[in-house]
Amino acid sequence: MRKLMVAVVIGLGVLIMAGTMTIALTVAHRSMAVPPVPRDAVLDEPSGTRIAQILVVSDRLALRLEGGGPDRVVVVDLTTGKVAGRAVLAR
Repeated sequence: MRKLMVAVVIGLGVLIMAGTMTIALTVAHRSMAVPPVPRDAVLDEPSGTRIAQILVVSDRLALRLEGGGPDRVVVVDLTTGKVAGRAVLAR
């Protein structure tokens, strides 16, 4: 009976270690995944517009644009390449 208990404890310890490693590897794999980037993202902005700053957050790309009108922020969805939102910056 004692040998059986030792075998059960060792077996459960191995299962706990394997489960912990599986969770750690899954979290690491998902955190390093890069969202797919579309080939083209066309912004309909007036001439004279320039990109002043770029920020990537999750699957969104935020572009701070200057010139060609008031300064503004355009948010692009990286999975579709379409504009998800716009914000005009007040001076």
